[in-house]
Amino acid sequence: MSPVRNAVEAAVHIIHRSFIWATVGAYVLAAVAPQIGIWMRNVDLGRALPFPHQVVLSLPLLLLASLLFNAGLGVNLRELKQLVQRPWVLLSGVVGNLATPLVGILGLSVVLGFWNESEEVQQILVGLALVAAMPIAGASPAWAQNANGNLALSLGLVLLTTALSPLCTPMVLHVVGLVTIDDYSEDLHELASNGAVAFLGTWVILPSVLGILTQWALGERRLAMGKPYVKLFNYAVLVSLTYSNASLALPKAFANPDLDFLGMIGVIAGALCLAAFGAGYVLSRVFRTDHADRVSLMFGLGMNNNGAGLVLASMALGDHPEVMLPIIFYNLVQHLMAASVDHVLLRQLRQKSPATAAP
Repeated sequence: MSPVRNAVEAAVHIIHRSFIWATVGAYVLAAVAPQIGIWMRNVDLGRALPFPHQVVLSLPLLLLASLLFNAGLGVNLRELKQLVQRPWVLLSGVVGNLATPLVGILGLSVVLGFWNESEEVQQILVGLALVAAMPIAGASPAWAQNANGNLALSLGLVLLTTALSPLCTPMVLHVVGLVTIDDYSEDLHELASNGAVAFLGTWVILPSVLGILTQWALGERRLAMGKPYVKLFNYAVLVSLTYSNASLALPKAFANPDLDFLGMIGVIAGALCLAAFGAGYVLSRVFRTDHADRVSLMFGLGMNNNGAGLVLASMALGDHPEVMLPIIFYNLVQHLMAASVDHVLLRQLRQKSPATAAP
C-alpha cells in the first residue's frame, strides 16, 4: 500500500471521528463570512432541465449530484439479495421513515397554532416538510456499518426511499401544504406538482443510478483502491454544501437574532429527530430483529438527505430563506444524535460481547 493511500486513509479516519465539528464550523463560517458560499450559488455553469422553468446549473447542484454518484459506487448489489428473505423489515423501515416525521409535522401544526407569530409557524412547517420529503441520507449506511449494523438493510433503505421519492416527496409536500397558509401553502403545492419530481429525478435518482452502473461496469476490485479518496472527496463536498446552503439563511438569522424563534426551532428539531431514531428502535422491537437490523433501522429512520432538501429549498423557496433554518438545525441535530446513538450502541455491544465489538 502506497504512503499516499495510507495518509488518505488516516485522514479519513480522523475526519470521520470529528466530522460533526467540521459541520458546526461550516455553519459558523456561513454565519460570519457567507460571501464565498453566496458566490458558489451564483456561478452560472449553463442551463439545466426545466424546474419548472429553466434553472441555472450551479456548483451546489453539481456537488449534490457527485455525492449521490459516489453513493451509487458504494452499493454492493450482492448484499441486497439478502433482503428478499425478510422484505417486511425493509418495507416497514420505508413506511416508518415517511410516516414518523409527517405525523410529527401534522401534530406540530395543531400545537403551534397557539404561537403568536403565524409567519414563524409557517416557516417551521415548510422547512420540516422538506426534511420529511427527502429520502434517507446516503451517510446512513456508513453510520450503521460503524456500529455493526446490517449494511444490506441500510443500503436497501437508502435505495428504496430514493427510488420512491418521486411518489413520496410530492405526497408529503401536498399534505403539509394543506395545513399551511398563504404563500407557503401555494409554494408547497406548486413544488409538489411541478418541481420536486424533476429535481429528484435529475439530481438525486439519475446520479445514483449512474454510480451503480459504473460500479457494475468497473467491478468492486477496481474501485476498492479508490475508496479512501472518494470518502475524502465526499467529506469535502459535504462541508462545502453545508456552508453554501447555510450562507443564505444564517447571516440574517444571526444579524438580528430572534432567540425565541431559534430556540423553538432547536427544540422541535431535536424532538422530531429523537422520534425518528426512536421509531427505528420501536420497529426493531415489533419485528424482534437482531442488533444489526436494529442499528440499521435506527440510523435509516433517523437520517434524511437534508443536503438535497437545502438545495431544493434554496432554488424553489428563495423568497422565504427562513424556511432553511429548520432544515439547517435538523441537519446539525441529526449528526449530533447519530454520533450519540453510535456511542451508546457500541458501548452496549462491547458490554455484551467485547470480542465482536468494533474497535
